[in-house]
Amino acid sequence: MPNKLFMIDGSHPCATVERALTMKGIPYKTVELVPPLHAPVAKALFGVRTVPAMTFEDGLKVSGSRAILAELERRVPEPSLWPTDPERRAAVAAAERWGDEVFQSIPRRILWPAFQRNPKALPSFTENSKIPAPGAALVAAAPVLTRIERRMNGATDAATRADLLALPAHLDRIDAWIADGTLGGEPPNAADLQILPSVRLLMTIGDVAPLIEGRPVADLVRRALPAIGGHVPAGTYPAEWLPAPAATA
Repeated sequence: MPNKLFMIDGSHPCATVERALTMKGIPYKTVELVPPLHAPVAKALFGVRTVPAMTFEDGLKVSGSRAILAELERRVPEPSLWPTDPERRAAVAAAERWGDEVFQSIPRRILWPAFQRNPKALPSFTENSKIPAPGAALVAAAPVLTRIERRMNGATDAATRADLLALPAHLDRIDAWIADGTLGGEPPNAADLQILPSVRLLMTIGDVAPLIEGRPVADLVRRALPAIGGHVPAGTYPAEWLPAPAATA
């Protein structure tokens, strides 16, 4: 049985796992699921409703990007996703945990309400999908899809507005990790793989991109990750929901 990655096209934590599999040269096949139908499938197969999830060739099942990265490291130690120096390793592990437990949910809580406000943006995020989904059908289904996904992800208006206003502070934290070397080294470490795909996805949102552009993390994302499709036009969110872009030199 080959290694199989159960994933959603365009998912940032799925991109985390795919990058790690590629870095370590581990062969795998993908099983693409469709939101929100992925939830009952993942629940039936793995006991949780989220992806990424993997079945390994020996039958082991692992779900969640952090748990999968740890298992990949156990199976193929080189190139390592964590530094050997204990202090640096602890810093990377803390950043990875924050990227998973805190930051990873923010793009979902911002993107799904954006799709509800601007359904025509939704098809642009499925251009690389292997599952045929005509754009007109996605736009027509958007009211139902976005309502379900907003409920699943706790993306209330209050939560989304709070995420938008808090985003500059989160980006300051990431830039500080780049400055002290926790992020941005070669090869990428587990924290890079956990955090940068979330930033890359946020950069596809026209109202959010100006908050990121000009920062060290924007340059790092472009160096470390390939570009992705998808774009939500600026003006989707009310101006009063958005913090002012950071001043750049």
